Amino acid sequence: MKPRVLDLFAGGGGSSWGAFKAGAEIVCGVDAWDLATKAYRRNFPGARAENLRLEEDTRPAVLGDLGRIDLLLASPECTNHTCARGSRPKDEASRATARYVINFAQDLKPRWVVVENVVHMRNWSGYQPLLNSLHELGYQSRTVVLDAAAFGVPQNRRRMFILADRERQPDAVLPSAWTRTRTVEEVLDPPGTWESTPLRREGRAQATLERAERAMAALPAGTPFLIVYYGSDSSGGWQPLNRPLRTVTTIDRFGLVTWQRRTPMLRMLQVPELMRAMGLRGGYSLENIGHRRDRIRLLGNGVAPPVMKAVVKSLLKNGDSEMASTENQQRELLHELV
Repeated sequence: MKPRVLDLFAGGGGSSWGAFKAGAEIVCGVDAWDLATKAYRRNFPGARAENLRLEEDTRPAVLGDLGRIDLLLASPECTNHTCARGSRPKDEASRATARYVINFAQDLKPRWVVVENVVHMRNWSGYQPLLNSLHELGYQSRTVVLDAAAFGVPQNRRRMFILADRERQPDAVLPSAWTRTRTVEEVLDPPGTWESTPLRREGRAQATLERAERAMAALPAGTPFLIVYYGSDSSGGWQPLNRPLRTVTTIDRFGLVTWQRRTPMLRMLQVPELMRAMGLRGGYSLENIGHRRDRIRLLGNGVAPPVMKAVVKSLLKNGDSEMASTENQQRELLHELV
């Protein structure tokens, strides 16, 4: 019997894609952004996709009869937790969306709850009360910080996961022993797929040129590399291609510098490449979902599916036998009734 999943703040469905790959049945995804809902509906045609803004008093009854829910996934708003906001004021109403999960856990009583967010959520004043509320509902919990690169994703993406289980203490989530580190080179489309323009052209920002110059001074002549736009950067604003990609964000952040003989050429990484950098493979699609900027925003807000797959498998490995036992009991009861 497959565990049935409800995904709150589901975005384009990265968490659900990972849960699906772990063997779960996706029942419903909920998100306030219509384009996210459209992407979810496209990739989970057998599930419901609800375009709904959750509020403090929203209960699962608003979704109608979902049937049994075994696993509740949630990726509440993270913008007002992350350090990327710098010194800008934090929106406490946005932060508090994490607590909306409690209403659903209370009413639906799923066996498992997983809350994903940026690592800085642990510094939020509501973090411990959130854990306390889960414990009051009978859940045992474990908080883990996982880097997607450790799970075969060609991206360094550290995220926090609160794992909660009604029956037992959740185990640590560990990558497979044979998982290898994937690099930027593995996500790039073949040369010539996308148009590049000369790096040193009129109108190019001076900061961009300076970042490129630092990379060229550090690398052998003619070596391709990435320029990392925006955000805090302690590596000179660039990175080589033989490492996992830096964290994919909601903005167009990465420029690829290649060479035409001795001329450096520049183009931005494209959506299919960023999808691969998120670990979105196996038929997942964002084709015709909004504009390019929308698709990048969806990816930057998303969860790397291989990480959620590992999380769900870790939870299910001790629940499979129990669920199978329940299914056998139901079959035996049905046989007796017949």
